[in-house]
Amino acid sequence: MKEIDLTVIIVGWKVKDSLKNCLVSIFQETSKINLEVIVVDNASCDETVEMVAEDFPKVALISNLHNRGFARAVNQGLKQARGRYVLLLNPDTIIVDQALDRMAAFMDSRPEAGIAGCRLLNGDKSLQPSVRKFPSFWGQLAMMFKLHHLIKLNSYLMTGFNYQKEGEVDQVMGAFFMINRKVMETIGLFDEQYHLWFEEVDYCFRAKKHGFKVIYTPQAQIIHLGGQSFAQTYRIKSQWNFSKSRLRYIKKNQSFWLFLIILILMPISLLLSFLFSLISPKNV
Repeated sequence: MKEIDLTVIIVGWKVKDSLKNCLVSIFQETSKINLEVIVVDNASCDETVEMVAEDFPKVALISNLHNRGFARAVNQGLKQARGRYVLLLNPDTIIVDQALDRMAAFMDSRPEAGIAGCRLLNGDKSLQPSVRKFPSFWGQLAMMFKLHHLIKLNSYLMTGFNYQKEGEVDQVMGAFFMINRKVMETIGLFDEQYHLWFEEVDYCFRAKKHGFKVIYTPQAQIIHLGGQSFAQTYRIKSQWNFSKSRLRYIKKNQSFWLFLIILILMPISLLLSFLFSLISPKNV
């Protein structure tokens, strides 16, 4: 049996059509590496499971009876993954220009890269920002009070980053999140206390603590159409889950006093989110 070069793990919830397009693009645009694809369905009710089973028999399918959250679903896939590299890929992405072949070759050439991300494009082919610094206390405080609508968080968002060049960063977007198996063997699986959001941020933080590099490369690019699973959740529920995950990240990776401040201010932040959802639903 040939060694598997890359395992692609896709976690989805009610994204049947997007997932089908994503899977088609994976197999059409990949030819130079030995590939394994795992789909973890988080209790969709839109015939996603049937579509994968019928149209993509080579894809390993994990069908959950309940929505287990993103981190737990990822871990289900990671436990089965056999590839030298593992790619966490959003279902609302389209692989173009042999991106997976290119990224596997990039990882082979950069053994110090523990985690890597590629160039992301919007549906209109414009650049999609995809790297950030680790969350700072002041940056998160500004976001809690919606100040990011008034002032640009240039440092956190790395607005001056040159996406034409390769660079070491703190974190890459989870839409395309490639992991060297050595990282998994060193730091383990994802933290399942995160239901949604901050899982990849936490994983990058842990990887860098153990000496691995997180690298962005423009050598490959994909199309990322946007958070369709996110779009199907209620805004307030989404904000609640986001706030809980942010609190978890700060408690785990920053000081107790910063955690306590964020905890105390969290109800005010949620109230502001509710008010913003009434005024401007698209910009909570």
